[in-house]
Amino acid sequence: MNIGIVGMGLIGGSMAKALRAYTDNKIYAYDLNGDIIDDAVSRNIIDRKLTSSNVSHCDLIIIALYPQAAIDFVKAHAESISKDAIVMDCCGVKRIVCHGIEPIADEYGFTYIGAHPMAGLHMSGFAYSNENLFKNSSLVLCPRQCVKNEKVYILKGLFADIGFTNIQISTPEEHDRIIAYTSQLCHIVSNAYVKNEAASMHNGFSAGSYRDLTRVAKLNETMWTELFLENQDYLLRELDELIENLVQYREALSECDKERLCGLLRDGRIRKEAIDGDVYRN
Repeated sequence: MNIGIVGMGLIGGSMAKALRAYTDNKIYAYDLNGDIIDDAVSRNIIDRKLTSSNVSHCDLIIIALYPQAAIDFVKAHAESISKDAIVMDCCGVKRIVCHGIEPIADEYGFTYIGAHPMAGLHMSGFAYSNENLFKNSSLVLCPRQCVKNEKVYILKGLFADIGFTNIQISTPEEHDRIIAYTSQLCHIVSNAYVKNEAASMHNGFSAGSYRDLTRVAKLNETMWTELFLENQDYLLRELDELIENLVQYREALSECDKERLCGLLRDGRIRKEAIDGDVYRN
């Protein structure tokens, strides 16, 4: 296939490198930073720059931009996109993007499938992209019922080739509801946690628990602000529930209620074991 990639940051750059390493497709790419494209061409990561004149040659267009920018790109280039092409975004929220692009796809006749590669780093940008970023990762696809199965199979096969081991079919609503907990809430908690005064004194007193909890505190605040606000309803629900749970621990601790505190901790352990499929032991 001829594959176009729009946005050569961490995800788009890794897509290009993985496709080059593990498939024989021809790769076009575009980024606002022209130096990145020149570098990618010179290193044979991509075949050539994606332009308004050759976007019509693409069988698949992968859009790795922020949500509103992804919608804007499709609007601006809809007339040039082949009716046989698949357009896929990689945004971390799906309702606003899918609802923004689906009417354009209907008007111009190409296939659109919303997607979210469940892979990333706490660093951003093309410099941190790598061909193995998607190894053993999940990819969420949100195809509408009108999308032909053969189009979904094309994506499943392609992304299995570059390392994805779990292709999850979902809806935009389900995706955003679950991702509010599994990703967005984690970033908020991590980012807030490092604001405690004690964080500056962790050296020599911290190990895996501190490292794991703080890993995603170092984030791209511009991107995550947009993602949080575009999933505000679901994220607020998860944040409110977490705060309610934390208040219970605080109350038990402040009241020196040993039984209640032990019970809360036990409930959390049992919940974790049930989620992971562990065998419960007294």
